[in-house]
Amino acid sequence: QVQLVESGGGLVQPGGSLRVSCVASGMSFSLVDMGWYRQAPGKQRELVAGITSGGSTQYADSVKGRFTISRDNVKNVVYLQMNNLKPEDTAVYYCNSRGTNWGRPYDYWGQGTQVTVSS
Repeated sequence: QVQLVESGGGLVQPGGSLRVSCVASGMSFSLVDMGWYRQAPGKQRELVAGITSGGSTQYADSVKGRFTISRDNVKNVVYLQMNNLKPEDTAVYYCNSRGTNWGRPYDYWGQGTQVTVSS
């Protein structure tokens, strides 16, 4: 059974930093792509950053230069380091893994972790 468990959210002041983590289990973690999404109140869920199994990364324009996604294939963890946080980064952050396995699609989500940027 696949599980994605996020942690590390919280309240931070504008300009501050936070690192959220997602521990994966029940999957061949090193072989799958991972992503971080966020959803602010009243808005659609959006992709923040993604990392492939080979370590290639992509970022939403709104977070480029401020956020860094990384992964530890030994610990089965994907991280999102967030620097210079802005109030508009306030959202629930979700960990995601999606793709195909032997031709069968999969799409797994964590429960989310709240990040609030406010003074």
